[in-house]
Amino acid sequence: MTLPSKVRIYEVGPRDGLQNEKLLVPTEVKVELIEELADAGLTKIEATSFVSPKWVPQMADSMDVMTSLDRKIGVEYPVLTPNMKGFEAALKAGATEVAVFGAASESFSRKNINCSIAESLDRFRPVIARAQAENIAVRGYVSCVTGCPYEGRIAPAAVAGVAGKMREMGCYEISLGDTIGVGTPKDIREMLTAVTARVPVENLALHCHDTYGQALANILAGLEMGIAVIDSSVAGLGGCPYARGASGNVATEDVLYMLRGMDIETGVDLDRVIETAWTISQFLGRAPASKVAIALKPDFIQD
Repeated sequence: MTLPSKVRIYEVGPRDGLQNEKLLVPTEVKVELIEELADAGLTKIEATSFVSPKWVPQMADSMDVMTSLDRKIGVEYPVLTPNMKGFEAALKAGATEVAVFGAASESFSRKNINCSIAESLDRFRPVIARAQAENIAVRGYVSCVTGCPYEGRIAPAAVAGVAGKMREMGCYEISLGDTIGVGTPKDIREMLTAVTARVPVENLALHCHDTYGQALANILAGLEMGIAVIDSSVAGLGGCPYARGASGNVATEDVLYMLRGMDIETGVDLDRVIETAWTISQFLGRAPASKVAIALKPDFIQD
């Protein structure tokens, strides 16, 4: 077993983390969060989502967020663009990387984005083609890679099918999401065995939720199979609203602590991420959903 010597952390807190928060987060707070994460050494920070404010009110200020950012050299600020209208808005805002979002579960696809898997892929094709024409990188997300709140266990072959089609359409990277956090290392290994038969492991990322406390174990299983890109969310922000007891994305601090202990390089300053986790959590009126952030609570945080 050879673990990767270096892992890229793909930070999803500002978008995936905040999108379902009931408290409306002001633009300036979002921008400060993103800039603090960049200063901590993160080089991929999912900034916002160009979706209808009717469906995701928290992302109504996506244009303002993107145009207000003091963009750091060497940092990418990808945005979610589910359709051509969203892509055009992202292009206008100066986005240099976008993402499309699909699912390996028919039921989840219909509930979450109101169309079948096949229809979702048809929607992505013109977006990806236009992005390629504009020299903009496209990342693909596949949700429900181990289980679905409506269908239960998802067959690895179904995940491989969607991931393979996204890769064929031109996505440079496919993020495999255990959306409701039900997977175990065995599930992750079986799923990755199927997916890597269709997509090279260097074009894959793992996106784990910690609903059942399995996220770090699942990430380790992925690392052991060659995964070198991990999605995570500062302070453990976010979570699938369809998942029973969803506790959010795996916390960036927890992932960084584990990788540091394994001598795997990330280029990210753990202490600064912890400070950022507490800053945004204090704004939201709660402690971070991160064991490491709690254990290494900065001195400036008042009880």
